[in-house]
Amino acid sequence: MEQVPDSERLWRLTLENSPVGMTLVAPDGRMLAVNRALCDMLGYSPDELRARTFQEITHPEDLAADLELMQETLQGERSTYRLVKRYFHASGKVVWGDLSVSLLRDSGGRPIHFISQVLDVTAQHEYETRIAAANRFIEHQRRMLEAVYDSVDVGLVLIDGDGRYEGMNRRHHDFMSLAFPDGHGGVAGQLGEVFHPDGTTLLTSAEMPTYRATRGEEFDDQRIWVGSDPITRRALSVSARTVRDPSGQFAGAALAYKDVTDFMRALEVKDEFVASVSHELRTPLTSILGHLELLVDRSDLPPDATEQVLIVERNALRLAHLVSDLLHVAQVRYGGVQIARTRVDLAALVRDALEAVRPIAGASDIDLLLDAPDTLSAMVDEQRMRQVVDNLVSNALKYSDAGGTVRVTLCRRGGRFEVTVADDGIGIDAEEQGRLFTRFFRGREAQERMTPGTGLGLNIVKAIVEAHGGVVRVQSAPGQGSTFSVSIPLVIP
Repeated sequence: MEQVPDSERLWRLTLENSPVGMTLVAPDGRMLAVNRALCDMLGYSPDELRARTFQEITHPEDLAADLELMQETLQGERSTYRLVKRYFHASGKVVWGDLSVSLLRDSGGRPIHFISQVLDVTAQHEYETRIAAANRFIEHQRRMLEAVYDSVDVGLVLIDGDGRYEGMNRRHHDFMSLAFPDGHGGVAGQLGEVFHPDGTTLLTSAEMPTYRATRGEEFDDQRIWVGSDPITRRALSVSARTVRDPSGQFAGAALAYKDVTDFMRALEVKDEFVASVSHELRTPLTSILGHLELLVDRSDLPPDATEQVLIVERNALRLAHLVSDLLHVAQVRYGGVQIARTRVDLAALVRDALEAVRPIAGASDIDLLLDAPDTLSAMVDEQRMRQVVDNLVSNALKYSDAGGTVRVTLCRRGGRFEVTVADDGIGIDAEEQGRLFTRFFRGREAQERMTPGTGLGLNIVKAIVEAHGGVVRVQSAPGQGSTFSVSIPLVIP
């Protein structure tokens, strides 16, 4: 028959072979027996541990809790207890142990000894400590970011890939209350009291900044008005940037709304002033030019007087062109460009425009080249389209050096025609290209060279081209010249 070990021997085998640290502790704290696992955990030999009390190897900050639980167990208030506490390793380092304790009593209920099991949880505790520290840091950063987020004077909103609003700051809440007085559903593209820069034309859903952003567009300075009350409404400049997930896929967008009301109202005042002054100037200028033309045609004037009259006429014409540009800008501001389409031979129009400036090109030693078909018909406003070509060619000549070349190309591409004006002049810095078509903007290089100009020409070009349903683009680099391309439908879109 198989021999069954007695209980004491079985207990000793269990104690010695357990992978968990175990010890028998007397009521006064002396360790009566210890196993190998506990010795390995704490770095002591069995004799060294049995010569110590558990109080000696317990961290002082954890001792009071352990003693209190031990006393409650001795008094019969509990039968077991569990405690995570620190032990001192033989080397002096701290070891974290998950302690489970039960009390063994004799038949008379008197305490004999405690049975303690200690699981080494040092690695786990260190991990949890690092996690807790990281969480505290993250929470601190979150609170700081939230404070900044809510304190900046810019409306901020974050939307997900489906156009749902994920968060916004207090400033944007203020703008939302103006734009959507009846409430907002939290989805991009919702219509409300949101207007174009003219302050009167409502944005369509597809024109809403949030809708554009959900389609992956990135843009700067989209001007809008929010609110219909003339006193409380605000003008906003909106910028958008895409947000992508770790795999690079589109995950949403972040939008910033900057209050530019004061700036826009200042522009309104300026535009009103410019328009008023320009109107007042046009009539006397027309009269001056008429009388100058009569003087030039007179045969009884001395040659030097005729030359002086011609100089006056040239400068009066420059002034008339400036007045015309200012009135055009005011027209764009207050209702857009009005165009009158007719059937126009664009090839003839471009050739005439180049012939008009060929003497200027020759005087500046600039080659003026044209690549165009014999004829190319389109439904456009002839006068406005001549303005476009004149402005682009004039700019190319102004910003080209002697010995340079200006190339003008006219061609048909599908249902559109394209006019391209390319030069090998000074070029345009990349940072400035986004502002080229804004009113009164002149590049740093142009200012340093003191090149004549008002900064209105390209703004006028853009307005005319867009009124025709077209687009204007620029490619340029400093020292490598510039290429402006205009693409417009051949027929009414």
